[in-house]
Amino acid sequence: MLTSWRSSSKSDNLPVKLHSVYERLLRAEQRGEILSQELLKVLGQLQNRSIAASNHTISNSSAILEERVLRRFLPSQPNAHIYLPHLKEHKDSLKPIVHLGQRRTGVSLVLGVPTVHRQKQSYLVNTLQSLLYDLSPAERKDIVIVVFVAETNATFVNAVVQSVQTNLPDAVSSGVIEVISPSPHYYPDLNNVKETFGDTKERVRWRTKQNLDYSFLMLYAQSKGTYYVQLEDDIVAKQGFFESMKKYIEQVLSEEWLFLEFSQLGFIGKLFRTSDLPLIVEFFLMFHKDKPIDWLLDHILWVKVCNPEKDSNHCNNEKAQMKRTYKPSLFQHVGLHSSLPGKIQNLKDKDFGNQVLYKSHKNPPAELKSSLEKYQTHTLKRAYNGDDFFWGLTPKRGDYILITFTTPQTVKGYFFRSGNIETNGDRFYNTTVEVLPNNNAVKEKVTRGELACCKPSTDGFVQIGSFKNGVAEGEVDRALGEIAAMRLLVHSDSDVWVLLSEIFIKV
Repeated sequence: MLTSWRSSSKSDNLPVKLHSVYERLLRAEQRGEILSQELLKVLGQLQNRSIAASNHTISNSSAILEERVLRRFLPSQPNAHIYLPHLKEHKDSLKPIVHLGQRRTGVSLVLGVPTVHRQKQSYLVNTLQSLLYDLSPAERKDIVIVVFVAETNATFVNAVVQSVQTNLPDAVSSGVIEVISPSPHYYPDLNNVKETFGDTKERVRWRTKQNLDYSFLMLYAQSKGTYYVQLEDDIVAKQGFFESMKKYIEQVLSEEWLFLEFSQLGFIGKLFRTSDLPLIVEFFLMFHKDKPIDWLLDHILWVKVCNPEKDSNHCNNEKAQMKRTYKPSLFQHVGLHSSLPGKIQNLKDKDFGNQVLYKSHKNPPAELKSSLEKYQTHTLKRAYNGDDFFWGLTPKRGDYILITFTTPQTVKGYFFRSGNIETNGDRFYNTTVEVLPNNNAVKEKVTRGELACCKPSTDGFVQIGSFKNGVAEGEVDRALGEIAAMRLLVHSDSDVWVLLSEIFIKV
């Protein structure tokens, strides 16, 4: 009887406890809305400043403004100090260290990419290249990718910063990519975590730190845009993901939801309104030692919409209304080696489908030749005809691709794309686009410097363009007349293979 009474008492108190938690979450949500409005007002002050100021002045103003915003926002999250009391020992324990970026704000999408040290292989650069692969100039201005190096080891952090800067300099300088790391005082002592759900102490430490990583990244990202997308550092994106996400958001904009799912796997591809992040982060911090992040996200839905007096089917139906799933998935997990040492994960999203790895165009008849050794069946002929991509082994200085037209052509323009969404690093570097005029008199004019469009190369060819960020595109000056051939010429040894996923010669 005593045991029965205790069991009944606990059951009776459960709705009361859940109601108490729900009330606290509502208050947190209200605080978040107020903070968002205050933040927008402060950021608006920057936008109204005179554009006549020098770039140096604007940069300094932006840095000062962000400093003020951070100092105004972070102390207004007192509950972080309740769940992480060690933060009180250092006033800047919640302040991020910004290593790279232009402090961009006001975008539609903020992509959060946490990265940690892996014993086997890092997928970070490939992940970032995949996200950037086919963004239009307008899309690049309306997005910011925040890489959070979730480590306090300065050597590792600096190595990641250098890798991103070296491999993606244009994305960094333009403000598309930012790299941050936490204060060395952010993480608590994780050696005394309690083992739960049959997990080893090492796994509990790993998942607890992961909860803190996501929370820190969300706190930083919430002031930067309208929507926040949680990603990981070992994924590949589907072409056109930005446009697909924005269109879907427009479809469900007026409906009630907590998050949108653009991937079926774990915490990948979950999109939140940035105004909801304070509520979500508070919940994560409240239970950061108890459960994995995807379980906690599901529990938020339970607290918000489930009625303890009704069955699980009713609860699941109510939760389904608060999350919307987009298909096909826009992000696929590709990492084999987990950030948890020794863990192998062959996770694949079955709804991701197949990627488009090349783009077809109708090109003029031509004889094709290359000094590059092809890989398997990925030939230059198949790429030129739009049946496949060309994949060649590591280019060396002097290597070339030669396209000799069956009959001379009046070429209006050209487009060559190297790399693809899955193998974006296999690009042409330090490679020029050249044409061979059919008229010898035109070649002589170029040699004498009489045509401003181009400069002489070798073997009678004329240099008209070059690859930048893996792409070469442009128009062909009419003064060059008919063109007998086109050539891609490599000017320095490469460290990687090369993949040509799109060839378009406009005539």
